[in-house]
Amino acid sequence: MAKLVTKTYADALFQLAVEENRVDELYSEVETLLGILDANPELAKVMSHPSVDKNEKLSVIKNIFTGKVSAEVCGLLYQIVEKGRYEEIDGILACFIDEVKEYKKIGVAQVVTPTALTDAQKKRIEQKLLDTTDYVKMEIDYRIDESLIGGMRIRIGDKVIDSSISTKINELAKNLRRIQISTV
Repeated sequence: MAKLVTKTYADALFQLAVEENRVDELYSEVETLLGILDANPELAKVMSHPSVDKNEKLSVIKNIFTGKVSAEVCGLLYQIVEKGRYEEIDGILACFIDEVKEYKKIGVAQVVTPTALTDAQKKRIEQKLLDTTDYVKMEIDYRIDESLIGGMRIRIGDKVIDSSISTKINELAKNLRRIQISTV
């Protein structure tokens, strides 16, 4: 249910951004807003506290964000507070950012390798991902996991390409366990 709520609010802001040709502007505002919310966890405590009246919460939103973000983003915040969905704010904003990136054909990937990659290796991986997908730009998060032994694991959305040695060893072990040894 929470995922549906998150997507509904994000979709509404995204559709508005597309209709008004303000995708980049609202994207930038939402990224800034996420940064502000992350830097001020006490705001989340106040906005989520059951003893703080809804009108007080709306007043806090108005005092903090009016004039600093567009009327559309302020309106979204008002709606979220009005409907008692403030605990979903991070998910809503993240979903909006994901929708904008998909719309602009910006791929987001996670590349996990057993050792650090050189800049040349990173460039080749990025180019290969661009060549094999419909994306025009990639945002790649590189991580190290020594347990992979060799190879790499790439995740883009819900797709995973795993060419790691550890996975191949696990698959080989699984196949070997299936083989029944017959005695003559």
